[in-house]
Amino acid sequence: MEWLQQYVTAGDGLRLGYRIYDARAGSDGLPLVCLPGLTRNARDFHEIAETIAEDSEKPRRVIAIDYRGRGSSQRATDPATYTPVVEAQDLLTVLDSCGIDKAAFIGTSRGGLILHVLTGLAPQRISAVILNDIGPELGVEGLRQIQAYLRSPVWPTSWAEAEALLKSLHGTDFPALAEADWRTLAHAVYAEREGGLEPDCDPAIAEGFASLDLTQPLPALWPQFDAFPDVPMMMIRGAHSKLLTPETVARMTEHRPSLTVITASGQGHAPLLHLGDLPAAIRTFLYQAN
Repeated sequence: MEWLQQYVTAGDGLRLGYRIYDARAGSDGLPLVCLPGLTRNARDFHEIAETIAEDSEKPRRVIAIDYRGRGSSQRATDPATYTPVVEAQDLLTVLDSCGIDKAAFIGTSRGGLILHVLTGLAPQRISAVILNDIGPELGVEGLRQIQAYLRSPVWPTSWAEAEALLKSLHGTDFPALAEADWRTLAHAVYAEREGGLEPDCDPAIAEGFASLDLTQPLPALWPQFDAFPDVPMMMIRGAHSKLLTPETVARMTEHRPSLTVITASGQGHAPLLHLGDLPAAIRTFLYQAN
């Protein structure tokens, strides 16, 4: 389906980009807002956005956001603004621009952390939550795994090389991916620039994360998790994820017994939402939410 590229200006003057997938006429479902991972962008959600917007039973409008410094959004002059707090404020700017008072949200990795921040800024705007391989506590092994490939970036010179590179980096954790899936992933991660391909984000974002001191655990967000309003919530965990541990998921269900937990078999951090049984699970969850 066709989608519309839109822009809005953040509070500090930065241009933010986002995609709108308009549902077919007659839709009355809550809009769905999609938030990507640390260095990722709105293209990660293209396939699931089409599925939701074109759903035969209850289509709904889908908004997929590029944070500052990623995808279609402008890169910040001050890298210190690449924080979940600032990005949550940017999210509110996008919601206001779209006229969205309340929405269902999918937060992948960084996107889920931004939703934790949103509980302190505007919890009344959250009507349902899907956390994709993220929780209030992050596994150190998973953080180190992310740091490892961010510290030594390789820029492929062709799309075939990009696919092969991603498969070499992540193939062990994602045995469920077919060749076509690696191709889709490559086109989501990389953008064509003069001289070849490069990750579609400001290098300062990766550099900032790569420099984190992981000898000490990062602060946990349990108070923010407990501050989520009493709305439907689903957790998707990659079966091979090292960032979201089974222990954290178990504790999350203790804090929130109504939490729906789905395991993405054959996937690691973070699961591709258009594969396997995930689209059906997401659609069913959204039906129940509204």
